[in-house]
Amino acid sequence: MRKTLSALLILGALVTAFYWWSYFAGGDVMVLHARWYTAFESSFPVADAWMALGMVVAGIGLWRGTVWGARAGLMAGSALVYLACMDITFDVENGMYALAASNDAMKFEIFINATTLLLGAWTIVACWNRAE
Repeated sequence: MRKTLSALLILGALVTAFYWWSYFAGGDVMVLHARWYTAFESSFPVADAWMALGMVVAGIGLWRGTVWGARAGLMAGSALVYLACMDITFDVENGMYALAASNDAMKFEIFINATTLLLGAWTIVACWNRAE
């Protein structure tokens, strides 16, 4: 399970990088092009970069079975959960989930919300005892 989590953390970091490349290069992942939406989304790249860095460090460390990998996993897991909660709260408060019926970018956003929350929780649980 440790190596599976490692691989998923590194894959998650790559997906995060792809998301931001897509967001700024073509906007394919943008649910809306309204200013209020892009102002919110555009505030995330630095925080997501921190999360992705933590995911890569944790992924490498967990793959190697190190204590520092588990400690980085706690940091990465916390960042994943926090950012998922920010996104989910924004989406709920602004009625974004209703757009999924006709908006592929929103469907991808739901996938991101769910996987980020689940990966974050799994990472914290898996690393909790290993970090000692």
